[in-house]
Amino acid sequence: MRAWAWRRWRAERGDARAAHGDSDDDGALAVPDLLRRVRAIELRARRVVDDLFLGEYHAVFRGRGIEFDELRPYVPGDDVRAIDWKSYARTGQPLVRRYREDRQLTVLFAIDVSASLRAGATERSRADLAAELCAVFALAAIRANDRAGLLLFASAPERYLRPAGGAVHVLRLVRETLSARPATRGTDLGAALEYLTGVQRRRATLFVVSDFLTEGYERALRAAARRFDIIAVRIREPLDETLPAAGVVRLVDAEGGPAHEVDSDDEEARAAWAARVRAIDAARERLFGELGIDEIRIAAGEDYVRALLAFFRRRTRAVA
Repeated sequence: MRAWAWRRWRAERGDARAAHGDSDDDGALAVPDLLRRVRAIELRARRVVDDLFLGEYHAVFRGRGIEFDELRPYVPGDDVRAIDWKSYARTGQPLVRRYREDRQLTVLFAIDVSASLRAGATERSRADLAAELCAVFALAAIRANDRAGLLLFASAPERYLRPAGGAVHVLRLVRETLSARPATRGTDLGAALEYLTGVQRRRATLFVVSDFLTEGYERALRAAARRFDIIAVRIREPLDETLPAAGVVRLVDAEGGPAHEVDSDDEEARAAWAARVRAIDAARERLFGELGIDEIRIAAGEDYVRALLAFFRRRTRAVA
C-alpha cells in the first residue's frame, strides 16, 4: 500500500477520534499498539496478494456480466458475428460491436468478534487471524476495482461499514476488526445474516468468518444464499475439537457462562467433547452442500496460504 494512503488513514483516524472525544485507549488496546498491528497486518496481506492471489481473485470473481462498450470499424480477421448489421444498413460501413466486463463487485465480510474467537491456546488469537484474512481479500478486491464492506457481530450485529473502495478503507476494515469489543455476549450468526440481507439489496460476495461452533442459523442462511455468493471461512484451533488429557481442568466460558471442572483424563468426557463438535460440523456441512456454499478451513497457528490456494483452485475449476 502506498505510504500516502497509510498517512492519510492515520490522519483521518486522528480527526475521527478528536471529533468523537475518544481517549488514547481503543477498547483494551492502546492506539499506538493498534496502529502497529494494523500496519503489520497490512504489510503481510499486501505481500500475499501481490505474490499469489491477485490474478486468481480476478479470474474467480469475474463480475456480473458484460456490457456494450463501443462500435469500431471492421478489420479482416474479426468475427463476422460481431458486426452490427443495423449500423451497416444505415452507414454502409461494417462496424463491430465491442463489449467490456462489468467488473465492479461488492465484497462483504461478516466477522465473528465474540469472546470465543479471542480465547484460545495459540500464540496468535483467531481475532487477529480474522483481521488478516479480511485484509487479504479486501486488498485483492480494491485492486480489482471492487468495493468491500464489513459487519462485525457477536450475539447481535455490532458494527457495519458500508462497501467502499480505496486503500484507506481497507485499513479501516482491519482497524475496526482488531479493536472490536462487542457489547453483546454469545454468537448469533442468524442475526448477522438477517441484518446483511436487509441492508445489502444488491447481489454481493459474502465471506463469513467464524469458528462456526454455533447453531440455529439455517433459515437465515438459506435466505442469504439467495442473494449472496457465500464463502465460509472457518477458523479453529485444536482445542476447539479435541480436549487434551491434562488431568482435572477448570473450563471457563469466554462468553460469560458458568465455569466447570472436568477430568480431562476421562475418556468419556473427551469423547463427548469431540462428538458434540462432530455433530455441529456434520449438520453444517450438509447445509453448505445443499446450498452450494464453499468453505475455507483455517487452522490457527498454521500458515493459511495453502488453504487459500486450495480455495482458489476449487473456484477456478467451478467457473471454468
